[in-house]
Formats: sequence, structure tokens, C-alpha cells
Amino acid sequence: MYTISQLFIYPVKSLGGIEITGAQLTDRGFQFDRRWMLVDVNNQFLTQREHPEMCLLQTAIQDNELIVYHKNNPADNIQIPLQPLPGVATIKVQVWDDECSAQLVSEAADAWFSAKLSIPCRLVYMPDSEKRKVDPEYASENDITSFSDGYPLLIIGQASMDDLNSRLAEPLSINRFRPNIVFSGGNAFDEDTMEHVRINSINLYGVKLCARCTITTINQATAERAKEPLKALAAYRMKNSKIYFGQNILHKQTGALKVGDAIEIISKKVPFAFIPSAQ
Repeated sequence: MYTISQLFIYPVKSLGGIEITGAQLTDRGFQFDRRWMLVDVNNQFLTQREHPEMCLLQTAIQDNELIVYHKNNPADNIQIPLQPLPGVATIKVQVWDDECSAQLVSEAADAWFSAKLSIPCRLVYMPDSEKRKVDPEYASENDITSFSDGYPLLIIGQASMDDLNSRLAEPLSINRFRPNIVFSGGNAFDEDTMEHVRINSINLYGVKLCARCTITTINQATAERAKEPLKALAAYRMKNSKIYFGQNILHKQTGALKVGDAIEIISKKVPFAFIPSAQ
């Protein structure tokens, strides 16, 4: 039996996430997940790939505000309304190959983030009117996402994380992989074969294994880089020069998910045939 063991949201793309006990699944993913994003002077999105110190900026939601604070100084924080103020300007921003409309949050937010990251940047919000499409190769016309890398949800099995940690000298936290849903039960990498699952009355579909980038090598507590876990994963989770861990999923209904919910397997697919590395 598979059961949801952890749920996470990441309100600001590439900043620290929030572990939650229950989540509201909206048309574009979990409520508040990646609805905000930092962009540079060219309106290109910023991530930990180029700015690992972004992981030190933590997030919390209290009442009607998003609070962002520095991990090493929680008193140094900024409060951001969960709903943008009326009349704010809208600009075009870039997320990979997608151009999206986004609302500027405030000059105060821009100044705070620019100071913390030591680079000029602006905080933007994705309004409900923006319908960013998921890659049509894997999705239908109606599937949308927020400022995620490309898909509304990512699922990982705890058994997969345990298997990886058994191969490492020092175990890592699952926060390296930024999942939305973590489940217990089953065997390592069972998520690879999840083609159609149901949680409560919500149908979810595994459409593409998640190719991992260098963000996984960043210690989320210190912003330091290392070789793991990509070095270990390359030995047994690489195909076509890409390393995979976790599965991107789409959903066809909205509703509530919570820790402890059962995951019902409706259908499975043939898993990737990974070829062990000779190293």
C-alpha cells in the first residue's frame, strides 16, 4: 500500500520550501506553489543553479501573507500579500522557453531580494489569468503549470530516497530534490511505473521521469556545492546522458490531499531500462 508521507510547496521558485500536512490542488498545481519568482534585469528567471545562496532564503505562510526570511537571521524578513495589490504593473518574463505575463510585487520586495542576493532582481507573481501550458509532447491542451520548471507536480517514493542514501557516505535530505508529494510503501523507484494513480477522487498521471540538475548537489542548509548525489545516481539512474529521479505528474481534477492519504494504482507503465555504469 502506498501512502502520502510528506507534502511540500515552494512559493517562490528556487527558494526554500514549506512542508505541509495538507494541500489544495488547483488547476496549476498545489495552491501557492511557485506562484512567485525572481527575475534579473532582463526578466529572465533566477534559480539556485547560478545562485545557490537562494536556498538560504526560507518561506512561510501566515494569515494572508507570504513571509520570506534569511535562514541565518529569521528576524530579517519581508511580508508579501498572498494576493497582489490592485493596479500593479504587468511585465513579460522568461521561464526556460516560455514567455509569461507576470505582475510586479513591489519596489520594497525588489530592494530586499536584491540586497540579500547581491544582484539586481525583481519579484513577480503569476496571476490567475496567465495560463502557462505544459509541454504538449506530454500533456493535453488544458494542462497548465505555474513558474515550475515545466510540470505542476513531482512525486518521489521514500524507498527511492532510502535506496540512494544507502549508496552515499553521508545521507541527504529529500529537500535536495524538491518534490511536492513523497509517499511511503512499496519498493525503490516504484514511482517510475506510476502511469495512472488516484488519491481520494483525484486522478493523476505520471507522464515523464524527472531529469535532475545541479540543484541536487547544493546543500540546502549551507548553499555549498558537492558532487553528490549526481555522482552516485549516474551509476544506476542515467539514460541518454540524463540522470533521473522522481516523476512529473499531471492531474485532471482539483481537490484536497493530505498526509496519510492512500495512493491507489490504476495502471502501470514499463519502467525505463537503465544501464548500470561501468565506473
